[in-house]
Amino acid sequence: MSETSNIAEYSVSELSGAIKRTMEDTFGFVRVRGELGRISRPASGHIYLDLKDAQSVLAGVIWRGNASRLKIQPEQGLEVIATGKITTFPGQSKYQMVIDSIEPAGVGALMALLEERRKKLAAEGLFAESAKRPLPYLPRVIGVVTSPTGAVIRDILHRISDRFPLHVLVWPVRVQGETSAREVANGIAGFNRLEPGGAIPRPDLIIVARGGGSLEDLWGFNEEVVVRAAAASGIPLVSAVGHETDWTLIDLAADLRAPTPTGAAEIAVPVRGELLASVDDLKRRQIAGLLRYVSARRTELRAAAAALPSPRDLLALPRQRLDTYGERLAPALRSSLRDRRSRQQAAAQRLSPHMLARSVSIARERLDGLSARATRAHANRLARERARLDSSAKLLDSLSYKNVLARGYALVRDDAGTPVRSAGQVAPGARLAIEFGDDTRLDALAVSDGAAAPTVRKPRKTRPKATATPKDQGSLF
Repeated sequence: MSETSNIAEYSVSELSGAIKRTMEDTFGFVRVRGELGRISRPASGHIYLDLKDAQSVLAGVIWRGNASRLKIQPEQGLEVIATGKITTFPGQSKYQMVIDSIEPAGVGALMALLEERRKKLAAEGLFAESAKRPLPYLPRVIGVVTSPTGAVIRDILHRISDRFPLHVLVWPVRVQGETSAREVANGIAGFNRLEPGGAIPRPDLIIVARGGGSLEDLWGFNEEVVVRAAAASGIPLVSAVGHETDWTLIDLAADLRAPTPTGAAEIAVPVRGELLASVDDLKRRQIAGLLRYVSARRTELRAAAAALPSPRDLLALPRQRLDTYGERLAPALRSSLRDRRSRQQAAAQRLSPHMLARSVSIARERLDGLSARATRAHANRLARERARLDSSAKLLDSLSYKNVLARGYALVRDDAGTPVRSAGQVAPGARLAIEFGDDTRLDALAVSDGAAAPTVRKPRKTRPKATATPKDQGSLF
């Protein structure tokens, strides 16, 4: 029998349970320092993370109840001190640390993380001075994002009531803890979503306020969600987080940073009494200035009036010209009347019956003379044209081919009526027409030996061509 046969046997679960009890008894309370690695936040609300150093990695878990009470939310790369116990997870033969709380490994780690985040958000332009808006001088409604139970809201309301009472809306939030950052961001966004003129008035100014505390206490106002909400606000925003020596990233994203919440209330509204006194002083200055202005203008008007000539002097020369023109008007009218009367009488004399009869007689004599001249000119022109026509007729008659035919010649034409000038133009058997001087015409057929069988036609009167010339008369024989 082997030496190991007497060793007790364990089931897997029994062995895993024994290991678990041993680990928890030995490491029931430990503090571990390390850098946060992988971080997972499932829908269950638990947080799973890794704690690591240069050589090793330790798995860790923060149950949902403890995760909601953390002052600092775990972020990758942050060096922390985790407090809890070591236990095992039998389902996977793993050991892990159940973390109850996390705190930064010194303020330096938080400051390094804060500086890194500041540079990242600044590179995105969230802190640009050009994006900051001026605050309204006298807002009608002020929205305050803060805890409704702390002393901060009482100080703000008291200060606003003393300086200038107006409508204040409070958006209640937690200003510390895991959910504080999300609640503050929702408060800023909620005020911006209010419609102007709605049932709940839209604020003209937002104050985000919290009392003083440690860096861990104020860490919620360094979260990206808060900074981005402040930078995206369409309503001017004042940051009043902590004391004058404290600073957070929301201070850089806000349009103005107040040293304290009470200081934010003083910045938000002026003192009503001082404002009334200032208005009264401006009123007095305005009235005094108006009186001085009227007095100065009256003095200038009097000086200008003294430098101007009197109305009598201004009207003296026009009045003299009027008198002169008035004296010259009556004689000019009488002279013009006499001239018009003389021209009318001369025109009347020219229009008398005797003068008209004389003009008509002279015009009639001129018309008779012109008529006689026209008749003579027409007769002379007609005689000249007739003589030219007779001369042209004689010339045409002397040039006519009829005279040639009368001397015993004959004119031969082909079947188309074209004069035949040579025998080569006539083909054997072609029809020919022969005209004689007595207007007798014969139809004949051309033969090869020159003989033709003539046919006698009765003489026909032909119209002589006026422009006929011997070269157009064809063959005469």
